[in-house]
Amino acid sequence: MKIIEDIVSLFAQRGDSLYGGELISQRDHALQAATLAENENATPLLIVAALLHDIGHLVHDLPENASNQGVDDKHESVGEAYLESTFGDQVATPVRLHVSAKRYLCAADDDYLACLSEASQVSLHLQGGPFTVAEMNEFESLRYWRDAVRLRRWDDLAKVEGVVTPSIEHFKDYMRDILETQNS
Repeated sequence: MKIIEDIVSLFAQRGDSLYGGELISQRDHALQAATLAENENATPLLIVAALLHDIGHLVHDLPENASNQGVDDKHESVGEAYLESTFGDQVATPVRLHVSAKRYLCAADDDYLACLSEASQVSLHLQGGPFTVAEMNEFESLRYWRDAVRLRRWDDLAKVEGVVTPSIEHFKDYMRDILETQNS
């Protein structure tokens, strides 16, 4: 299962980079998000989506502070493209939609916008700002939109320095199980 080893290698090589203006690494952010999903008894598919929701940051060639330079790195689309052919749309679609879910929540919940970190507010501006009512309705018509909203909430909570989580090795079993199920 080469893709799993490739993912582990990406986290080993690039996972220490800072997570988009936050004070934690890409690896820590991913592991925290996946742990939050696991703690809420999410499906294995959604746990893997939580782990890999920002994989696009690890596979593109832009600097880690691209958003501070006014560049939207489109990591959600890059991540979807990286994951879809191997993990399928139940993993890849929530990854693609997690940015839209932020825009949705900003429009749907007044308190949500106020709770976003400074870095998330900067990226929100680059990503188009809160949804309009029409965009909210369109988002709610998409397959897996509820999964994307759950993923977004874990994403927002997964920015705490010093949180102890399982290692990437722990989550390899979820990835392996998904791939084996799809190939059987």
